[in-house]
Amino acid sequence: MNKSCLPPDDLPSDQTKRVSEVLFRQLEEATKKSFFLACDNMTRVLLSSCHWYFQINCGILSLIMICHDMESYRNIMKTIPHFAEKLKQFTNRARITVSSPVDKGIPWVLSIDNILPEGDLPSI
Repeated sequence: MNKSCLPPDDLPSDQTKRVSEVLFRQLEEATKKSFFLACDNMTRVLLSSCHWYFQINCGILSLIMICHDMESYRNIMKTIPHFAEKLKQFTNRARITVSSPVDKGIPWVLSIDNILPEGDLPSI
C-alpha cells in the first residue's frame, strides 16, 4: 500500500471514500443506460451478444466488452469505429476494451482518439 506524504487530517475519511465509490458506480450505471438508449438497434443487438459495462478509472471512461464467442468478437471488432463515435457523445477521453472468448487471445484496449473512422478502415 502506498503511504501518503500528507498528514492523516488532510486525507479523505473512510466514509468519504465509500461514498465516492458508490457515486462512481452509480455514474457508471447511468452512463451504461444512456449509452444503450443512444445506440441504434443493430448496435444494441451487438451489445446484447456480449457482457459489457462501463468503468471509470483516473477520469477515463472505459467501455468494456467481453465476447462469449468468436462470431460476436468479430462483429464487435468490425464496429469499433461506431462505438468510438457513440462514446464521443459522452466524453472526450475514453477507452474501449474488447476481450475475446476465454483462451482465444488477449484483450484489445483502444483509445477513442486512436481509432480510424469507418470509411478509413482497410477492407478485409
